[in-house]
Amino acid sequence: MRDRDRIPDQRLRNQLITRPGSRRPDKVVAWLGAVQAQEYGPAKWGLALRSSTGITDAMIERAIDQGRILRTHVLRPTWHFVSPADIRWMLDLTGPIVHRRMSPYDRRMGLDPETLIRATGVIEKALGDGAHLTRGELGVELTHAGLPGRTRELAHIMMYAELEGVVCSGPRRGKQSTYALLADRAPAARRLDRDAALGELARRYFRSHGPATVRDFVWWSGLGTADAKRGVEISRARGWEVDGVKYWTIGPSPRVTRSRKTGVHLLPVYDEYLVAYRDHHAVPRPAYVMGSLQHALVIGGQVAGAWKAIPGSTSVGVTPTRRLTPGDRRAVAQAATRYGRFLALS
Repeated sequence: MRDRDRIPDQRLRNQLITRPGSRRPDKVVAWLGAVQAQEYGPAKWGLALRSSTGITDAMIERAIDQGRILRTHVLRPTWHFVSPADIRWMLDLTGPIVHRRMSPYDRRMGLDPETLIRATGVIEKALGDGAHLTRGELGVELTHAGLPGRTRELAHIMMYAELEGVVCSGPRRGKQSTYALLADRAPAARRLDRDAALGELARRYFRSHGPATVRDFVWWSGLGTADAKRGVEISRARGWEVDGVKYWTIGPSPRVTRSRKTGVHLLPVYDEYLVAYRDHHAVPRPAYVMGSLQHALVIGGQVAGAWKAIPGSTSVGVTPTRRLTPGDRRAVAQAATRYGRFLALS
């Protein structure tokens, strides 16, 4: 197997997609560091894929309701799942960066720093005594206080409060998300000095997403290149050059053998296997998947088409970009059965 061909196999293993083991979804989140999660339902399936066989949607919902998995804005300006033990040091490290990226948009909406600080104070008070409120309910509180509470402004205000470490996800209320005080949901969250945080974030990324480039780490983390390189140095990641490109990883190099039985995967939209890299030489991200927000059919580590769930069924609709072998089709059916079990359909 060529060095370049080994990269997808190692990533699949390091991302826990092909590494066997008994794992809880919250441990998967901690291993990956942070998991992109703006598409809430598909993101849960991404956790289940990496967890013990038999993990269901309801089990992951329970972990979220209990606060063993939190959902907030961290790293890039988007939702991520993150461990309660890690949320503070990650926000300390990347929150100021996301604030800077969002500030031009905030200003255009009239959300100056004074307004954002006042609004965060109102939200903090409303969530006191262990309250869990929806975004709409918090919008009403802001309106009563003479502050912006409309949908667009409210989304930016809530992101600001998250990045300030005041709020994070609370238990779900039916199909609605709620917010809670971060101090209530993660009372034992760690704080790290900046160098320690840079090293820890790099360690989490390269052990779980490697082999990856510094450019990949910059994209995933939101850090500047200098900070990313500093993190790589502190983490003592191991370099590996392939076709003139420097990749980094942490941990032993596994002996990789490609198996048809485990080589077909139904990955959700925005899965870490595709979205967490900026350099696409080893695993290209086709526009028909990433640009159209489709779930990805992955065979042998490469995107081989798209898929979608058939409501109320354990079957899935597959749109391959090449002819599937009988073995591929059997593996797709097995993967679809697992997806059905995740949804508790079988």
